[in-house]
Amino acid sequence: MAGDRHDERAAADRGLTTDDVAAEARTEAGLREPAPSEVIKPRIGDTRPAPAVSGVPEGDGPSRPANGAADGTSPARKRRRRGGKGRSRPAGTGAGSGNGGGGNRGDSASVVTARIEDDDHGSVLDDLDEETLERRRGKTRKGRPTGRYQMIVHTIADGTIQMGVLEGRSLVEHYVSRPEDGATSIDGNIYLGKVQNVLPGMEAAFIDIGTPKNGVIYQRDVQFDSTDLEDDAGGAAPKIEKVLKNGQSILVQVTKNPIGAKGARLTQDVSLAGRFVVMVPNQPKTYGISKRLPDDERKRLRKVLEGIRPTDAGLIVRTAAEGATTEELARDLARLQDQWRQISELAARSKPGTLLYREPPLVVRVIREEFTKEYRAIVLDDQAIYDEVKGYVDAIAPELSERVEFYDDPALPIFERFHVHEQLHKALDRKVWLPSGGSLIIERTEALTVVDVNTGKNVGKSNLEETVFQNNLEAADEVARQLRLRDIGGIIVIDFIDMEIRKNRDAVVKGLREALARDKTRTQVFEISELGLVEMTRKRISEGLVEAFSETCSVCGGRGFVVDESML
Repeated sequence: MAGDRHDERAAADRGLTTDDVAAEARTEAGLREPAPSEVIKPRIGDTRPAPAVSGVPEGDGPSRPANGAADGTSPARKRRRRGGKGRSRPAGTGAGSGNGGGGNRGDSASVVTARIEDDDHGSVLDDLDEETLERRRGKTRKGRPTGRYQMIVHTIADGTIQMGVLEGRSLVEHYVSRPEDGATSIDGNIYLGKVQNVLPGMEAAFIDIGTPKNGVIYQRDVQFDSTDLEDDAGGAAPKIEKVLKNGQSILVQVTKNPIGAKGARLTQDVSLAGRFVVMVPNQPKTYGISKRLPDDERKRLRKVLEGIRPTDAGLIVRTAAEGATTEELARDLARLQDQWRQISELAARSKPGTLLYREPPLVVRVIREEFTKEYRAIVLDDQAIYDEVKGYVDAIAPELSERVEFYDDPALPIFERFHVHEQLHKALDRKVWLPSGGSLIIERTEALTVVDVNTGKNVGKSNLEETVFQNNLEAADEVARQLRLRDIGGIIVIDFIDMEIRKNRDAVVKGLREALARDKTRTQVFEISELGLVEMTRKRISEGLVEAFSETCSVCGGRGFVVDESML
């Protein structure tokens, strides 16, 4: 009862009418006392585990969801609904806030989310023994949670969200989400697209998904039914022009955001990510368990999955599934199956260019992917986002709820308090100093990124080979950190200082690979070449840190110099 009065006061603070408050109260009452015959029906875009029962009726119209979930409306309305409840129990997560579907011609109002009840999560926790709960809560020191990482979330007045991940006190990752990123930050979204142009010579096709730039799909990412095709290729994959035709409607998922002049990268191998598992519909042969998990835990999870694995979909178990019970995994999978069924139904009645599923906001997405007991805290300086994140963590990992903290010191900005600001300034510089006095010079070009290693002020103590070796070891660790922090992707060439001893060269490459192992983005490192260069690749996820804080110079066009026109 006290919770209801609290919600009514919060709604009044948001400027809602008495009728609005009464409507929300009736909705709450329906959610708390669902009929036994009601079934699980999470909404598309939901990022939380499905409750055992739900009183939320199915709704396909453009009306606002009763739980106040984001539905593609304006940022002001989202913030008002999202920040209105200083809730002690989780509420619906906005699947579109911060990732709005700007530029989508489809009916994005159908992209809504489901609601979670505390009682449901309480039943899950009740099934766990105290030892399991204590292990999940992680270690503490002097009553404070401990962990290797810390997440700092800073919100600017215009709605821009910056998110930094600290490893110890060092900034290792940085994310930016702007209100206007709806048409460009679409990684993971699912669309009903329309084939615009098939290019046999490129083995690719351009797909209209309702965004300013058409997406591109390559032949290897196209699904096909061999029974519908003439087998004239001797069992090999058919040519793309045999599978896709101009004007054809296909369901696609974005795997890479549009960058520069390039459109979004698409695939028909759709996957839906949950807290513990990733489901790959229509791909029953896809099966895997995170290699970051210990061998004994992988064996346990493999036995659990044998009992719940669907026959019509593949499963990939995430690192966050460590210690998860059979019931938790089954509930996570059930929610994803219901979500996929709703996406399929929405696709069947939608027009091409429609957004079918939108990934959750940046903060929620990173928490879903990364937040474990290895994080000692998530610190946020915006009350509305804090309420949302607190409710989300209460829903997916209540044992870690105490690690979500609100920062409200007006005298010292949060990025200043945790020394993120100064590290960002250094990350924008082309020169990086190493602890011993050496340095890195990082130059980005259209084709690749070059990293030059110098001894600089490092003069060593014993001999040249040892000085160079230690300098290169430091450089290897710092290069891995800078690649994550600056989000550099594509081809990368590292010019280490020449070493005469083969064992030292191998040790430097090994150190670089070990440092890169903490990077969740896929990398590949090759041995030192005859010229003393290390070639590597890192999957390109976004434009990078420098581009997030800058724009191309209007005078030189990004070339770095101005031509003297009088001489021409």
